[in-house]
This record gives sequence, structure tokens and C-alpha cells, in this order.
Amino acid sequence: MQPGIPAIRLPEERVPVPILQAYRRLSDLALVTKARAGDRPALDVLVERSAPRVNRIAASLMVDLEDARDAAQESLVKLCTKLRQFRGDAQFSTWLHRLTVNTCRDFQDKKRVRLTEPLADTDEPAGDESDPAWASALSDMRRDLAGALNRLSPDQRSVVVLRDVFGLSYEEIAGSLRVPVGTAKCYVHRGRARMRAVLEERMPAASPPAGPVSGRP
Repeated sequence: MQPGIPAIRLPEERVPVPILQAYRRLSDLALVTKARAGDRPALDVLVERSAPRVNRIAASLMVDLEDARDAAQESLVKLCTKLRQFRGDAQFSTWLHRLTVNTCRDFQDKKRVRLTEPLADTDEPAGDESDPAWASALSDMRRDLAGALNRLSPDQRSVVVLRDVFGLSYEEIAGSLRVPVGTAKCYVHRGRARMRAVLEERMPAASPPAGPVSGRP
């Protein structure tokens, strides 16, 4: 989970612990079915289970942490209010990704902010952040990656995040964003190429190798 975004915790005084434990063992589809039928504990557990992924997507797509919190919170509210629109013709996770990405886009349109992606996950690169040199290098890397992702179009950014941060297949991305699979692949290819070019611009120019230069192109 991204730092600064609190986890969802269910008030166990409202639902007995044994019931919560039983519901937490259910699949997403089982929870969705019960929640659509008006089962409140099932909806609570579904929101609790979905919150970390929603938080990560929002924090990945929003430049400001407060905007990310608001977008994540609104996404979870929409999960509750629009769950009946989930027809089951795709995986619940696909529907949730689409809902969250669209909510973040709404924030972008309303506030006209530029989006960024810290590309941070719960698994950090190995190293000791108490070491000033390591912490500085890690901060620089995150800043460069954020700046590179910020140069992508919103569509490219969303697809790159879902593919490279969350590891979704192209079919899952296409379902989440309602685009053809070929379009998803194209966005990922172009987005990666654009990020690579931006990162290379930030790197110091390499010295040419010593020795004779071939006349071949």
C-alpha cells in the first residue's frame, strides 16, 4: 500500500468476529453476489478487500496525495453505489480497475492537474534507506520515473501502470479500460518507448569508445 493512505478496517463491534472471518474466506464473486442481494457484511468485507488495490491505483495515477486519497475514497463509495451495475460478464477485479481509473480521470478533468506515477509498490528494492547515499539514489530514481511517466498521455499512463505496476495481462487491461487488446499493447509499447527516451535525456551523455571509427552506418 502507498504511504500516507490509510487502510480500511471494519468496525468489529458492528459485525461479530466469527461472521467477519467467515465472510473473509469467501471469493470476490461470492461476496459480490451476497452484497448485491443486500447483505451488508458482505459489502463491508468486499470494500475492505478492495481498498488496498484501489489505494495503490489512485496513488499511482494522482500527483497529489490528497487527490489520491479523495479519488480512492470516491472509488470505494462508487463500488458500494454502483455494484448492482456489475453484470458478471468480466472479473470483479477488471470492473474495479475500470471504476478506479475512471474516477481518477474525473479528478484530472475537474482539477486539471497533471498525473504522475511514483512506481512504488509494497515491495521496495533491496537496500538500507537509513543510508543517506542509498536514500538519495532511491529518491532520484523515483523522481526520474515519476517525471518520465508524467510525460505520457493519460491513456498511455493508465495502461503502463496497469501492466508494469499491477502486472495485468493485456486482456485484463483491455477489459478494464474498454479498449481493444491491440490498442492496449500499442499504448504500452509507445508509453515504454516514451519513458525510455525521457530517461535517456536525463542521463549524462556517454563518451564515445576509443579506437578507430568504422565507416559503416
